[in-house]
Amino acid sequence: MSRESISQSISIVHPISLSHGKNAEVWDTTGKRYIDFVGGIGVLNLGHCHPGVVEAIREQATRLTHYAFNAAPHAPYIELMDRLCAFIPVDYAVSGMLTNSGAEAAENALKIVRGATGRTAVIAFDGAFHGRTLATLNLNGKVAPYKQKVGVLPGPVYHLPYPSADNGVTCAEALKAMDRLFSVEIDVNDVACFIIEPVQGEGGFLALDIEFAQALRRFCDEKNILLIADEIQSGFGRTGQRFAFSRLGIEPDLILLGKSIAGGVPLGAVVGRKALLDNLPKGGLGGTYSGNPIACAAALATLDAMTDAQLKTWGSQQEAAIVRRYAAWREQQLSPYLGRLTGVGAMRGIELAHADGTPAPQQLTQLLSLARDAGLLLMPSGKSRHIIRLLAPLTTEPAVLEQGLDILEACLKQLN
Repeated sequence: MSRESISQSISIVHPISLSHGKNAEVWDTTGKRYIDFVGGIGVLNLGHCHPGVVEAIREQATRLTHYAFNAAPHAPYIELMDRLCAFIPVDYAVSGMLTNSGAEAAENALKIVRGATGRTAVIAFDGAFHGRTLATLNLNGKVAPYKQKVGVLPGPVYHLPYPSADNGVTCAEALKAMDRLFSVEIDVNDVACFIIEPVQGEGGFLALDIEFAQALRRFCDEKNILLIADEIQSGFGRTGQRFAFSRLGIEPDLILLGKSIAGGVPLGAVVGRKALLDNLPKGGLGGTYSGNPIACAAALATLDAMTDAQLKTWGSQQEAAIVRRYAAWREQQLSPYLGRLTGVGAMRGIELAHADGTPAPQQLTQLLSLARDAGLLLMPSGKSRHIIRLLAPLTTEPAVLEQGLDILEACLKQLN
């Protein structure tokens, strides 16, 4: 099958062509089966073709396939926003808007904070990933490949070290860097917001230091700075809770949503304090496809499936399986390249590193190929592209999960 019509600037991790999928399994056009530990890069927490989501899409497609909400409201958008705002675990009044993607949610959040604060500067973090649109590029915490060859980016944006037990950056070090930033680089009174992932995705599944998160929340309150939590990848049960910020003991002012919000259908949202979402002039927010009724129906079915009991059960079962197998591999000294286990809940990364602790990206590239040949799809992450991120559907059958981990074990043994 020719790919000449597809931009060569799109990077492909796995050079195969998929045909169909069911829960945690996919098949390519040759009929080969794979266990899917990629999950559409965190989109498929409910797996491929979840029956409830498929039925909701089918039923909605017979009623109304599209209407631009800002031209004439439709019921699926209204119902979803009511359900979604009730699903956000905060104590304040919540409102929001739907978007087509997580990056678009981030773009709209930047507009919202500018309108609310009259300020423009944003503080993001090393290793962050918030999207590939022009404004979100500057939020990302690494240059290659996202910021290369695109020139001056919208700003101003400044970056701080991301404190996590998973990368060795302490709360004290991050706070010291923040003090230096406001002493040397920018007046704190010019800062509109901080934007942070409670668990970094592209950065390698690094869990944010809880002490730092609470110190940051206090600092933002003292300085009238808004705090945005990017839950695009960590949300909707990936860490065993609705959203990862709950484990930090804080409430962000705005929350970015996407990926697993709608079972594989493109949808995103920015939600948060109602006064913030209402501060722009009428017409300042919206979009032709934002909140498409089919996507809204899929999201409503997703919320039906994501009860707290189910999320806790799915997350704890998958976490236990991963942690148990990883501990056994370490005890067995399975591979000289087996590094740290990062992340929380079922949002876990496995680092590949040399004996001196330096990243081993070549071995990860080898692992991707070995695993694919053996019928397992994996996804890289990390600054040096040396951390496997495990994103199997939360609904993965235990036997299938174990089979995938068996393949991973066998491939780790083969690394050289």
